[in-house]
Amino acid sequence: MIPTFVYWLDIIGVAVFAATGALAASRKQMDIIGFGLLATLTGLGGGTVRDLILDRPVFWLRDQTYLAICLGVAVLCYFAAHLVQRRYPVLLWLDAIGLAAYGVLGAHVASEAGAGVIVAVALGVVTATFGGLMRDVVSQETPLILKQELYATAAVCSAALYLAALFLHGSATFGAAFAIAAGFGLRAAAIRYGLSLPRYRPREGRPY
Repeated sequence: MIPTFVYWLDIIGVAVFAATGALAASRKQMDIIGFGLLATLTGLGGGTVRDLILDRPVFWLRDQTYLAICLGVAVLCYFAAHLVQRRYPVLLWLDAIGLAAYGVLGAHVASEAGAGVIVAVALGVVTATFGGLMRDVVSQETPLILKQELYATAAVCSAALYLAALFLHGSATFGAAFAIAAGFGLRAAAIRYGLSLPRYRPREGRPY
């Protein structure tokens, strides 16, 4: 039996990421098939990779609700995306919500499958980032994960805080809410203030 909060977290994450895919399709002026492709790829991509790594049934093959949500969001955005004047900022903020939510969800699924803490955090990041990575590559945009601002770090934050809450025997629902808020807050600060980790700076090599 899937906990209620996990199921709804999954539904929300899929819908939000599907919307970012559809908005990317609108920026590229694709047809409705392109909208459906990018919405589905973004909404389902990260969770699909996670399930394949864990060698468990792929989630949207067991419940076609997820696929229906992606296609529904794609159609809605195809007819309504023009109402959004500045689509890239909307895409960024929706992606931030999905990033935080899916970081928690991926960590939860991996933990329930028996993965260790480090692996669970890693799969939280995979779940949160791979759909967006696929979206950006297919739409020929620079992947958000490769830009300077904190991105994957926010997913790491969400996943790690959720697992810490479980380790401390706290409420899973409260832990998920707190972890999502923290991950979203970190990504929001990165978007707003350009926060980033220190970057590698080239230096002269040692003389032989």
